[in-house]
Formats: sequence, structure tokens, C-alpha cells
Amino acid sequence: MAGNNKIRFAIVGCGAISSAHFTGIERAEEAELVAVCDADPNRAEQHAQRYNVRKYTDYGKLLADPDVDVVCLATPSGVHPQQTIMAAQAGKHIVCEKPIAIRLDDVERMISACAEAGVQLATIFPRRVSPAAIYVKRLLDDGKLGKLSLCSGYVKFYRSQAYYDSAGWRGTWAMDGGGAMMNQGIHTIDLLQWLAGPVRSLFGYARPVLRNIEVEDTAVVSLQFQSGALGSIEATTTAHKQPDHRIIIHGDRGTVELTGDEVTALAIDGEQLELPQFAPFQVVPDGHAVLIRDMALAIRDRRRPMITGEDGRHALEIILGTYESERSGQPVRF
Repeated sequence: MAGNNKIRFAIVGCGAISSAHFTGIERAEEAELVAVCDADPNRAEQHAQRYNVRKYTDYGKLLADPDVDVVCLATPSGVHPQQTIMAAQAGKHIVCEKPIAIRLDDVERMISACAEAGVQLATIFPRRVSPAAIYVKRLLDDGKLGKLSLCSGYVKFYRSQAYYDSAGWRGTWAMDGGGAMMNQGIHTIDLLQWLAGPVRSLFGYARPVLRNIEVEDTAVVSLQFQSGALGSIEATTTAHKQPDHRIIIHGDRGTVELTGDEVTALAIDGEQLELPQFAPFQVVPDGHAVLIRDMALAIRDRRRPMITGEDGRHALEIILGTYESERSGQPVRF
């Protein structure tokens, strides 16, 4: 830790999502950026000059830098496990973009490596920290909706063929790990299971319907939750002009609907309610800023981060279970 008591961060991978990490570190009083790393020397140089920090193109050399406390992994999903394990062995804490990995056994290896090294592993699910999501979580934890019956999530994005063709790793099993569910849908899937509780079993279809890619551009999944509630997930990257994210939860006492990061419907038996209003919140970068500051505080206060590596597991389990169900034509139980 630096003499000024700030936690020193390095960003690994200077692609599109890295901007949220740069912003998050800038906003956190307890954090400072000291280095960037990217395999592309020009991109690494550009960001190093912009933020006046050290530049690396070799990840191993970055990990040998004693001035780095935390690495933010903003890299393709398929390399997260190796990079996390290397960072843990070097004594660095890790903030890992979603999905934390694309295989469950890799998640376990990452968690074990961090536990053995005594470092923290946090994953990025910024929708969990939106004021609207926290409000809905509190409603459910307080039992305001009663016994849950139907809990569903909808992920309706549009991604053209050109989007998938723009980078060699997009739409591939090896590096993307999946499509509409793994890349775009994982935030809503995580939020649904965080709010409604763990999933007991599922049956799903997930395949490329319109795009020329290896992975799914469209998925439909039927869910049974551990609580006994039923539900569904619809995810696609072929939808024109639809809300990106929507969750609807019904119980025997009421209903709540979360569209994007606003509560768009709320009814509870016997209560006269107005829709809650929140300060403007942009998932990217506001959610990243909350989680990056939380990691700095977790290290300083010697506690676990708000969203741990373990928290990244169940959403991945649902997604991989859907892929297994598509291949086998059978339900998957957890």
C-alpha cells in the first residue's frame, strides 16, 4: 500500500470496458491508478500517457511491479482464470470483469488460488448496486411480495453481424464462452437469482438463430427456483428497439418490475404506493465506481468485497446449465 494510504490499481486490457475501470479508480478517494497493461503496445502507450502512469505489454512484468496492489481484469473472458491465478500467486488482489470465467471448474480454481494466497477476488456485477435494485432486494428480503410465484428476466439487445466480426474473440466458445446469455445477459441473470433466490433446475434452448457465430444469439429458459417459484429467461442480441434489461417478480402479495435501473411497476396488497424515484444512475460507469471503491475499502479494512468471486458462480451455473440443456435436450438440475 502506498505511503499516502491509497490502494494502487493497475488496469489490464485497455479495450471498451476499461473506460469504466479508469473512471471508477479516478472517482475513488481511496484508490489511485499506477499502471496499465495491454498486449497492443500502441494502446498501452496511449492510455499510459493519458493517465500519466507506467505502461506494460507483458502481464508477468506488471505482476512483478511492487507498486501494484490490485489488478482490474478488463480482458476477454476466456483468459480470466489464468490471469487471476497468476495475480494471486504474485500477491495481487483482483477485480475481474464479468463473466468471471466461462467454466465452473475454472471459477473454483480462481477462488482457491486467491484463498491460498490471502488476496481478495471481486467480480463486476454493477446492476446489483443500482439504487433501484437495492430497493427491490430490500422489498423481497422483507417479505413484502409474500411467497414468490413467477420470476422472470428479459434481455433484449441488438448486435449486428458486424459487431461479432469486429473482434476475433466475439461470438466464440473459446474466448467469449457464450453469446446473448454469457456476454449481454449475465447481468440480468445474476440480478434475477440475487433477487428471487437460487435456481434448482432449468430447461433451455440456446442457439444462433440469425447471426453467423458459434454461440447463441437467442435463448429461452424455463426455471424452477429453490423456493418453489417458477420463472423464465429470454435473451437475444437480435431485438430492435427493446428495453435492454427487464425483471418481473410476482408473489402472492404483490408484483414488482425493474426495467433497466428503474422500478417501473409496483403493487403490494393493502398498500398505496408510488413508484420510487432515485438519483440518476448509469450502470457503466457508476456501478463500476461503487465496486472499485468497495475493493479499495475491503483491502484497507481487511474484509471481503461486496461482490465476491463466489458470487460470480451461480449466474454462470445457470448459463452453462442452459447450454448443457440445449445440447442434451434434457432438464438440468443443480
